[in-house]
Amino acid sequence: MIVKMQHLDLLCVASDKSKTLERLRELGVVHLDLSSACGVEVSSAKGAAADAERAVRAILKARGKSKVERLVRTPVSDVLALQSAMEAKAATVEELDRVIAEYEPYGDFDPALAQKLLDEGIDLKSVAELPEVLPPKRLSALKRDRSDVILSMAEDEARLSECDEKAILDSYPDLADRIAFAAAKELMTQEGSVAYISGWVPAPKVEALRAEVNASGWGALIRDPAAGEVPPTLVEPPSVFRPMKALFDGLGIAPAYTEADVSVPFMCYFSLFFAMLVGDGAYGLIFLIGTLAARKVLSRSWFVLLTTFSVSTVVWGLLSNTWFGANIPWCANWPTVKWLADPSYHNMMLLCFTIGVSHLMLARIWNGVCRLPDSTAIAEFGWAGVLLFMYLVTNSIVGIFSGIPTWAFYVFGASLVAVFGFSVKPSELKTRGAELGMLPLNIMSALGDIISYVRLFAVGLASVKVAENFNAMATGLVAGADAVWLKAIMSVAMVAILVVGHGLNLAMAALSILVHAVRLNTLEFSNHKGVSWAGYAFRPFKKIV
Repeated sequence: MIVKMQHLDLLCVASDKSKTLERLRELGVVHLDLSSACGVEVSSAKGAAADAERAVRAILKARGKSKVERLVRTPVSDVLALQSAMEAKAATVEELDRVIAEYEPYGDFDPALAQKLLDEGIDLKSVAELPEVLPPKRLSALKRDRSDVILSMAEDEARLSECDEKAILDSYPDLADRIAFAAAKELMTQEGSVAYISGWVPAPKVEALRAEVNASGWGALIRDPAAGEVPPTLVEPPSVFRPMKALFDGLGIAPAYTEADVSVPFMCYFSLFFAMLVGDGAYGLIFLIGTLAARKVLSRSWFVLLTTFSVSTVVWGLLSNTWFGANIPWCANWPTVKWLADPSYHNMMLLCFTIGVSHLMLARIWNGVCRLPDSTAIAEFGWAGVLLFMYLVTNSIVGIFSGIPTWAFYVFGASLVAVFGFSVKPSELKTRGAELGMLPLNIMSALGDIISYVRLFAVGLASVKVAENFNAMATGLVAGADAVWLKAIMSVAMVAILVVGHGLNLAMAALSILVHAVRLNTLEFSNHKGVSWAGYAFRPFKKIV
């Protein structure tokens, strides 16, 4: 569900601004909009964070892939000073290179002696070619200077590579807290001896906040959101589906405050989409092993999500008998394997369209149930009937069904009456009447929405075919070799092709999940459910560590 929010106006004595904000941060229940703060303290805190980031990048660049025996805890200012010195020396080397290139054609002569002879009136140009402007030093001296600067740069780089970036990385949470606190302090408006700030509080946390208000002697006005106000969105799915919050945060999306929490269907269908798009049980095992290996560095939510998605893929591999693009002989006669292996691909497309219509009809029926007893609920149930009819049309178009049954036309007719008759109330015709003109286009687009789910079959099939081709390419090398030594060489090449080929295919499968699995949930399903993902997530003002 989406947690109800309450608007907060908090007042305190102006002299206690910092103390009040510190206590508010300890509570960690109030969302403050800190994005507009740009004062001196905020800029200073952001500058310190940027310096820390630059310092870490400089250390890692200097170290490259080499291992360092000892690490030295170094202040950020010293790291940046080393980097600045290296940049200045690099500029010096560049300038020396330019001067050396300019004067190298004239040889290694002493410019001081040449200038002395010229000053005494001796015409040196008659015996030697000289530049119009003499160099500052002998060519050999310039080259020694260049070597000295390069040596000094190498020493600086070695010192920089020994700096301990972990100590700087550990300071990131403190820097983020400093930025947030400075922003909150700036946004806390002061009027005479009183200071105040506004924010949002989840309704279940209001009583705890009231208790603190009374204990601290603050003033507080807590009310429902007013018209035009846009509260942050706090999604609280059922405990089993709570890890979906991590995926929403990772994607940077949140439903609007007035919309629905779709975490449960999102996770269920996303797991199915993940499995079908990857399309290979062996790849699922690789994902699962990687997830288990990274358990200590993954948050609990991400560990649960990745484990669920990986296991779903392994199960799909069992149902379709697909492992690294090959089949296990003893699974070939399983009913699901034989059904999915239909050479016409009709069964796979039927499965995709069925998944699609169930996904979209769920959205419409859900809308209808939520709107009862309002008359617009009838229109939502009508949309479910339209989707069912378009599902039958889609299967007929591609030849899966021989035709559309007669009863479906009666359902479609009744659904059209429901959609056109109850989408807009009579009292809203003046303001929303134009929406009725768009309904024919929306009804036709429902056909395209169902067809779009065929991507689950197309992308999954492409992944399997790519794997099969790499397998054929690799095994063909060994099969074509006659000599023993040639077979050995070809065996090594075969392993390399299999590793590179399946690695590339695995990467492409991961990319397809981001593109297609996310789209089907956040676009097709969400359009029918009425979720715009235009909200912003609830971020309580609290310490990161």
